[in-house]
Amino acid sequence: MKLTVKQGSSKAKQETKAGKASGKTPKIEAGPHVIDLPEIGRLTVTVVTDNYTDSIRPDAPVGKRFRGGPGAFVHAGHGLSFYIETLLKRKSHALMFDYGPDPYIAIRNMELLGIDPGKVNSFGLSHGHLDHWGGLLGLLKHHGDKIAKGTPLYVGGETFAHRYSVNLSTLVRTDIGRLKKKEIESFGIVEIREIKEPTEAIPGCWLTGDIERTTEYEKGTPTLLVKRGGKVERDYMMGEQGLVSNVKDKGLVVISGCAHAGIVNTVKHARKITSINKVHAIIGGFHLVNSAPDLISKTIADIQAMKPDYVIATHCTGFEAMSAFAKEMPDQFIINTAGTRYTFGA
Repeated sequence: MKLTVKQGSSKAKQETKAGKASGKTPKIEAGPHVIDLPEIGRLTVTVVTDNYTDSIRPDAPVGKRFRGGPGAFVHAGHGLSFYIETLLKRKSHALMFDYGPDPYIAIRNMELLGIDPGKVNSFGLSHGHLDHWGGLLGLLKHHGDKIAKGTPLYVGGETFAHRYSVNLSTLVRTDIGRLKKKEIESFGIVEIREIKEPTEAIPGCWLTGDIERTTEYEKGTPTLLVKRGGKVERDYMMGEQGLVSNVKDKGLVVISGCAHAGIVNTVKHARKITSINKVHAIIGGFHLVNSAPDLISKTIADIQAMKPDYVIATHCTGFEAMSAFAKEMPDQFIINTAGTRYTFGA
C-alpha cells in the first residue's frame, strides 16, 4: 500500500535530509567487558534463504552449497533467514535467527535442508522489517506442534513498531507493515523476550544487545521511518540485534541480519563486549545496497583492518558493494547462496 505524504511532507523531507547530512543518531554505549563468551568446538550456520541462489556454484572454502534436483530446489527471496547450531562440551544447541520474507520460502527450504523445527532451542529476530520476520507467523502456525511451549523468542526494542519507507524525491511513503506481538502470543508457543543488553541465545551464541554506534560514516538510512507515539519519524533501528560466537582456535564469528547499525559498528561492538579481537568470519547483510562508492570504500577499509578470515556477504549488501569486496578482499570474500551450510571449527 502506498500513501502520499501531504501534511508534514516538507518537515519529513527536511528531517531526513538533515539526518543524512549530520548523521546524528541516538547514542548507545557498551561497557568495556560485558560477557564471558565460551569457546565452542564448532559453529554451523545454515542460510535458510537469501536473495540469491545458484545450484552449480562451487562450494565455498568453509561452506557446502545446496545442489537440489528435480522438484527439490531451494527458493531465494528478498530477505534472510539463518539456522545456527553450536557445539559446546559435546552438546549441540540450535537457534533460528530471522525468517525470510514469507512462510512458504521458510517452511519449504527448511524441509529441503533437513532442518527440524522441533530441535530449535531459541528463536531470535534481528529487527522489525518484513523481509526478516515475514516467515515467522506461518512457521509457528505450521510447526507449532513440534516446538516446545515457552521456547524464547528474543527481540530488540521497537520490533513491533509500524514501519515505512519514503521516497525523498516524490514524497511517496510506502507502508512496509508491522509484526504484531498479539498474533505471535495467540499461538501460545514462544515466550517473547525483549532485550537491550547482550544476552545468551543458546550456549555459545550471544545476541549483541543494542549495538554501539561509533563510526562517523555509518549513519543509517534516512528513507526508513517508524511510527512512535502517533508520529512518523526517522528510524535509526536502535534495537537491532546481531549474534556473536567464539570458535576455538579461530576467533569470533559475527552474524548480522541487515546491519542497519553499520557492519563495522556491529563487529566493533562484538569485539568490545567480548574483549576478543580476532575475527574469524563476518556473515550477513551489510546494508550497503545503493550506497555511495565512498561509503563502500570506507567500510571495506575498516573491515580489512580487522583481518577477518572470511567475509560472507548476503541479502542487502548490494551488487556494487559485493563487487568491491570481491576485488579488494578476494581471498576472504565469499558470495552466499540460499541453502549454503557453513561450518566454522572442527
